[in-house]
Amino acid sequence: MDLVSGYKGVFGAVFGNDNSNSSEDSYVERLLDRISNGVLADDRRLAMTELQAVVAESSASQLAFGAMGFPVLVSVLKEERDDTEMVRGALETLVGALTPINHGKGPKNDVQPALMNTDLLSREADNISLLLGLLTEDDFYIRYYTLQILTVLLTNSPNRLQEAILIIPRGITRLMDMLMDREVIRNEALLLLTYLTREAEEIQKIVVFEGAFEKIFSIIKEEGGSDGGVVVQDCLELLNNLLRNNTSNQILLRETVGFDPLITILKLRGSTYRFTQQKTISLLSALETIKLLITGGGSQTDASKDSVDRLNNKTVLVQKKLLDCLLVLGIESQWAPVTVRCSALRCIGDIIAGHPKNLDAISNKHLGEEPHVEPALNSILRLILRTSSAQEFVAADYVFKRFCEKNVEGQTMLASTLIPQPHPMTHTQLEEDVKLSFGSMLLRGLTLSENEGDLETCSRAASVLSHLLGDNIHCKDKVVKIELDAPAQSFGGSELLLHRIVKYLAVSSSVSYKDGKGSNSGSLYIQPLILKLLVTWLADCPSAVSCLLDSRPHLTYLLELVSHPSANVYVKGLAATVLGECVLYNNASDGGRDPFSIVDAISQKVGLTSFFLKFDDMQRSCVFSASKSVRHSTPLVRSNSASVVEIEEIDQNDPGDHKYEDHPILLSTFDAEFVDLIRKLEADIRESIVEIYSNPKSKVAVVPAELDQKAGENEAHYIKRLKLFLESQCTEIQDLLGRNAALAEDLAMKGGGNNLQPQKSIAGSERVQFETLKRDLEEASQRLDILKAENVELESKASMYKNLAAKTESDLKSLSDAYNSLEQVNIQLEKEVKSLKSSGSSLAVDIEEIKAEAREEAQTECETELNDLLVCLGQEQSKVEKLSARLLELGEDVDQLLEGIGDDSGQQEGDDDDDDED
Repeated sequence: MDLVSGYKGVFGAVFGNDNSNSSEDSYVERLLDRISNGVLADDRRLAMTELQAVVAESSASQLAFGAMGFPVLVSVLKEERDDTEMVRGALETLVGALTPINHGKGPKNDVQPALMNTDLLSREADNISLLLGLLTEDDFYIRYYTLQILTVLLTNSPNRLQEAILIIPRGITRLMDMLMDREVIRNEALLLLTYLTREAEEIQKIVVFEGAFEKIFSIIKEEGGSDGGVVVQDCLELLNNLLRNNTSNQILLRETVGFDPLITILKLRGSTYRFTQQKTISLLSALETIKLLITGGGSQTDASKDSVDRLNNKTVLVQKKLLDCLLVLGIESQWAPVTVRCSALRCIGDIIAGHPKNLDAISNKHLGEEPHVEPALNSILRLILRTSSAQEFVAADYVFKRFCEKNVEGQTMLASTLIPQPHPMTHTQLEEDVKLSFGSMLLRGLTLSENEGDLETCSRAASVLSHLLGDNIHCKDKVVKIELDAPAQSFGGSELLLHRIVKYLAVSSSVSYKDGKGSNSGSLYIQPLILKLLVTWLADCPSAVSCLLDSRPHLTYLLELVSHPSANVYVKGLAATVLGECVLYNNASDGGRDPFSIVDAISQKVGLTSFFLKFDDMQRSCVFSASKSVRHSTPLVRSNSASVVEIEEIDQNDPGDHKYEDHPILLSTFDAEFVDLIRKLEADIRESIVEIYSNPKSKVAVVPAELDQKAGENEAHYIKRLKLFLESQCTEIQDLLGRNAALAEDLAMKGGGNNLQPQKSIAGSERVQFETLKRDLEEASQRLDILKAENVELESKASMYKNLAAKTESDLKSLSDAYNSLEQVNIQLEKEVKSLKSSGSSLAVDIEEIKAEAREEAQTECETELNDLLVCLGQEQSKVEKLSARLLELGEDVDQLLEGIGDDSGQQEGDDDDDDED
């Protein structure tokens, strides 16, 4: 009676002592007294019937019964097993006491009497043993009510019941025996086992050991397979519970019963197929079983063994013709529900992934009937290009994704069919022409036209092409060379496929943002899918980067797309990645296309801080972060089976109800593999841009042509041109220094922003960059000390050269004075000549000769001295130029150092002139 006293304590604490004297308590107490102490058998049975009725209708009566009734009824079940009617009544009363009452009767409080009664009954392991023992009774209703009680206990207290059943001898065996009982008992036992095996690995093993697989498939066959009712669904749910994350059970199924009974469920019968809701759920459950076998047992202790088991399951399933059933369900049965088609397509993708023989099998499969027979891969591609269902496109695209993963031969085989068709062939409807090759159909989807519907088809074809090119340099280089016929309205030559795709990307932007926002469902994923193709194509492919940059507008458009105010974070982030690849995988050396020019354009048009923020914004988005965790599908159970079909139908009828971040195509675009590629590219792009900005032309050694003197150019003009060239170089250097300063400021501001959030840990790539910059700073500090010492030495040399320049200026003044004196002598001689002319003509000839000789002698002497002076000046000028270049490297102002040179001499010359005038 300790159990009862404990329960009374709980009861009193919740409801107070006043409730214990209520009329319900008194009435229940009187009935229990009649049952336990009654003399007449009929009176006891009548009291049991009345107790059963009142407990099933009143929450207060349930509480009162729980406080004092369990010992009485448990005593009846133990001691009066021969009285079938009393045992039935006791079991039915227990069912009523454990079943919640949903109507508004009883006290309004937070306590649920049914849950409290469940807890009370399941506390004692002897009670569970007693109930399991009742399953051996011959009476149908006793077994039926017992199973109902066990099911309620398992629903409310699963762990406690599982532990109790495990320690009871032959407890699970008795439950398994119920599967061979009458239909109603069998169904209740099946439901109980389904609940019991959901997360209990030990119970799963025992159930399988008791022959669960044979019994499950026997019931499914008896019920009519996929055309059966909810019992088939329960059988498949139990089967999935036994196989989920359990490698040993999967091996046992493969080696005992085999996969044939499971594949039989997926075979459609008859010429016309009817898909009721229940049949749809049964097929989805069977496809979930296939998925569990394909994905393996998920063993954490022995991953290699689990991988071998997965491959064995895939091999046997395809040998048993499962691929044919899946192709019928996923492609040929267009009357099947979308959920079934999508699940079948995903199973196809999983069953061929990483399995060479299965990859060959899907490559050689053909669908349809003569004369309209085509390869299965062509049919799947046609489905991708024409389906109106986003879910169906994602599932069919998943097949190509899995087909191309680590399958270089398959990628090369499909890429070899990429041959443009003649222009008239491009107008053939996708549904009508089944004779096109895979590549021709794909190219036609990529290059239809520029209206919005065709752009959506183009984006879907771009998704398939991105799978063909992933991690395959040979295919990337081959597809870069594909040329297309120019549109009819164009008079130009052929057009490269890559250029056409970029063109359609630009057109899709104008369509998406024409109203200032991309709100239509197609615009949500057209640009991301095309950009994903470009990101995949350009990765580690310099030829594709060169082809993209051949057209200057492409770079301009990408820069505009990165900073477009109406573009979403995914488009901006992917466009930034494409620009980064144009820097990272760029081997061009000509101006305007080299990596430095691309980085310079990004800095001017977007800004490096804003450019890097595009990556951060994309990575913080819901779609991008959702790929970090594996998206596990919810197991199909009774509680959610109907809603799966309903949700799918709502998705198809009204795709605009999707939230942007929950759009299925976007979720599939940013899968785990693509997200990993983006993260790797981002780290490499950041490192490459920082390196280019740190050493903009460190690998370029070019002697400018402006340093050479042109033919026929005099010294004065040459010196003037050199001065202008030096000024332009100084301006360019100052501009670069300014940009570097801005970059440093941006990086400093970004670092400060990170310090404002100390809770966020620094990413590994940022930590490496920080250590690199710290080391570079230390090295720069050391170099600065060395350069300061050199600067002092150069300043002393500059002072010396300044003195030499002053001396040269003084010598030039002396030469100028000598020349002036010669001019005065010449004037004096001319005066004498005039006087001699006036004295007589006989001396004119002699005078003219003397004058000419004197002038020639003076000119010769003057030219000799002038040449000597120019040679000295040239040598000094060369030294000054070298010194100026070195000072510029050190950041000194050359004009300031040379300021004032010659002023003193000029001032002195001015003073001399004043003296002469005086």
